Amino acid sequence: MRRFVSLLLLSVRSKHKHVSLQKPYVSVIWFISYSLSLKLPPQSHSKVRRVVKMSATEVTSSRISYESFAIKPPEHPTYDLKGIIKLALEEDAGDRGDVTCLATIPFDMEVEAYFLAKEDGIIAGIALAEMIFHEVDPSLKVEWSKNDGDFVHKGLQFGRVHGRAHNIVVAERVVLNFMQRMSGTATLTKAMANAAYPAYMLETRKTAPGLRLVDKWAVLIGGGRNHRMGLFDMVMIKDNHISAAGGVADALKAVDLYLEQNNLQMEVEVETRTLEEVEEVLHYSSQTKTSLTRIMLDNMVVPLPNGDVDISMLKEAVQLINGRYETEASSNVTLDTVHKIGQSGVTYISSGSLTHSVKALDISLKIDTELALKVGRRTGRA
Repeated sequence: MRRFVSLLLLSVRSKHKHVSLQKPYVSVIWFISYSLSLKLPPQSHSKVRRVVKMSATEVTSSRISYESFAIKPPEHPTYDLKGIIKLALEEDAGDRGDVTCLATIPFDMEVEAYFLAKEDGIIAGIALAEMIFHEVDPSLKVEWSKNDGDFVHKGLQFGRVHGRAHNIVVAERVVLNFMQRMSGTATLTKAMANAAYPAYMLETRKTAPGLRLVDKWAVLIGGGRNHRMGLFDMVMIKDNHISAAGGVADALKAVDLYLEQNNLQMEVEVETRTLEEVEEVLHYSSQTKTSLTRIMLDNMVVPLPNGDVDISMLKEAVQLINGRYETEASSNVTLDTVHKIGQSGVTYISSGSLTHSVKALDISLKIDTELALKVGRRTGRA
């Protein structure tokens, strides 16, 4: 029977690597052993209630309610955000869990840790951080003085988490990895969206693999708008489609036929690279009923040797379209050029740089904030 109990302990450990539950698992075994009239160490008895509480979280629904979030994530029909959180925790825990915490932090120690901004920027990922802490240990208490989308300045303590030190430290890096990336995206998006006005700022599908929804959520938090989520929610006829179809008009005709045959209604965007292609699209749409909603004006922003850009071709294309369709400027979009592009009359400006080359915002989570601030001031990071 004792061999059965030992095997049960090994099985339980293998399934829950990211949370330190060594002693509570002993409590579960005590409970089973007690039921089987076995005698195990009496000190485990006091932990039974805690184990029951933690075990209950394993059978809760995997669905997530976004109603309380300051800024809700974009919708995706198959994306499993909770699954992404679990994957991030599991890749960190490996097959042993946090061996350093097991060695150095007493199991029952409780602490407070504080979130510290080490540079100015827009904070993002607060709602996601709460989900991660809850996944690791639902008893952790998290409080914030800022919301997603708020500005934080260097040296600001903007949140705190209270509870078991072990589980706070286990969650720390995963929480910060998401928050720093999202905050970097939100910070750049905010700057570009403000400069692009009156045009709206969009990201692209150039996101980190597996983090599509998270990256696009950060863009929303930063004040941008979302482009299509994936290949499924918008028809976007790009250069390769046009080449394969035999031309821009043929590609549009094929799309219109496909949507009609399959009884689908969705937005349709076509990429144009020359004024001649713009005119071809307009001619086609003037002769045929079409589902076209937006024309992309790609590479019509021409970089100049002095670092400026020439937008004369872009403006001419916008004038040709004359409000009949939404327009989107793409390529050669930077923080330095986006304001000028926004004055061209385009509806949208898209930039892959919002997500594909994001610079993470420097954030830390510290138990000893006094020492952290002292070190930060010495290195210019607080």
